[in-house]
Amino acid sequence: MDKPIDPGVKRKRRLVRYALALGAGLAVALLYARLNGGRSTVTADLSTVTLGRVRSDVFQDTVAVIGSVEPIQTVYLDATEGGRVEEIFIREGAQVKKGDAIIRISNDNLVLEISNYETEVARAVNDLRSMRVTLENQQHNNEAQLVEYTYDLARLERDVTNNAQLFQKNMTTRNAYLLSKEDFERKKRLHELLTKKSESDTVTFAARISAGEVMVESMQRNLEVNRKRLNQLMVRAPVEGELATLVPELGQVVHYGERMGTINILDAYKVKAEVDEHYIVRVRPKLKASCEFQDKEYPAAVSKVYPEVSAGKFAVDLVFSAQVPEGLRIGQTTRIRIELGEAQKALLIPRGGFYASTGGQWVFVVNPQTHVAVRRTIKIGRQNPDFYEVLEGLEPGEEVITSGYEAFGDMGKVALTGVQAEKRP
Repeated sequence: MDKPIDPGVKRKRRLVRYALALGAGLAVALLYARLNGGRSTVTADLSTVTLGRVRSDVFQDTVAVIGSVEPIQTVYLDATEGGRVEEIFIREGAQVKKGDAIIRISNDNLVLEISNYETEVARAVNDLRSMRVTLENQQHNNEAQLVEYTYDLARLERDVTNNAQLFQKNMTTRNAYLLSKEDFERKKRLHELLTKKSESDTVTFAARISAGEVMVESMQRNLEVNRKRLNQLMVRAPVEGELATLVPELGQVVHYGERMGTINILDAYKVKAEVDEHYIVRVRPKLKASCEFQDKEYPAAVSKVYPEVSAGKFAVDLVFSAQVPEGLRIGQTTRIRIELGEAQKALLIPRGGFYASTGGQWVFVVNPQTHVAVRRTIKIGRQNPDFYEVLEGLEPGEEVITSGYEAFGDMGKVALTGVQAEKRP
């Protein structure tokens, strides 16, 4: 006897069948996605992309930059004294020799200051002279008194001797003898005191005169320095070269330390360039380089590396190693190749826009049979202006899309059309 089936059971069985079918569909979809790299295929005409072939060749480890010609040295003209510009003798762009007058500046305050200082120096010289005369007179007086005291002592000593003999013979009184002896002792004591005073005055006078002379010499040296400040009101060329810039105009007031111009020394040149900060640890002085002028390359070398990084770049100076190009002009630009290392055998692919999209982590590799480019992970090493060095992921002879990938989005494959009409190397 048949048993009736509950409608709820039928509904459950139907849901189970639907779930199994949906699971099978998802499994197929996941398998398809895995086989296709998880991405769909996009179509591109061969004429819209650029292909490059992987090859094994010598890798020139260089970096290409643009540089500009600069003078080997620039000398700055800064105001060492402030004042008003009265005359301009040479204009910018002219050749100057060392010592040539360029600008004359006036400064009445400085002139007055030096005049007052000259008066002070003259007064100090006169004071020193007066002090020397006074001290010499005082010393002469001491010497004269010593001479008198010496003669007095000799006379009094004779008197004491005579009175002593007379006193012994009772020819004079004891009081007269004692008075002569006391006069002698008093004069002797005064002579000793005057001698010490004269010696002390001599030392004091010498010290005072020496101090006065030192002060006057110091003031005279300062006066000479201040007089030189007057000479600095005439701005002269410190070196021979080209007056590249001149800022002040007639009547303008310039201040101490203000930049007035520059002089370029043109007996040699250098080239300044900016290099991407990616190479900052590899670029160093003495690296070989080449500069291109009028389709001809001239050997050069890195002379200086500036450590500061600005806007993702750092600056370097280069000097010519041998021949200097003729007709160089300040500001002239040139293409530069800096050799970062020795040339070595490597696997190479041409540079292209793909690097900006992938960072060199993957490329589209073309299958020559299916004309479909499939995404593949790779590893990029060094780079130069023409090639990238491939470390992993590619083989010699393979072909990759080297142009930009912006139009491909997140696709895993690129189907190339128009292949039959094109001949590829």
